[in-house]
Amino acid sequence: MLFRPQMPDAAPVPTPHMSTTPTVHAPASPVQGHHTPVTCSCATSHAPAPTAVRTVTPFATRASGVVVAVLVVGVVLTALLATVAITAVSVSIAALVLRSLLNSATRR
Repeated sequence: MLFRPQMPDAAPVPTPHMSTTPTVHAPASPVQGHHTPVTCSCATSHAPAPTAVRTVTPFATRASGVVVAVLVVGVVLTALLATVAITAVSVSIAALVLRSLLNSATRR
């Protein structure tokens, strides 16, 4: 039992024959600011109250914004690295040319 967790039994699905309203117990002494719900005594069936639905749109917008920011930063850093590499190659070529010019001038 300790190493074999068991799933709890599923709650019964409400049917038109089952009561869907919970049993309300009134407190012994009335509490200030609270009220007991009144059940409807009419014969018509009422639609359930609308529930708040959380949309995924704000999270998707944030996620796409983060992805765009990461891509932009990656492109900028790659461009800076390429610039440094090109500058290093250019400086090394210029140093080789200057060295060969100075060596040829001293040999003459």
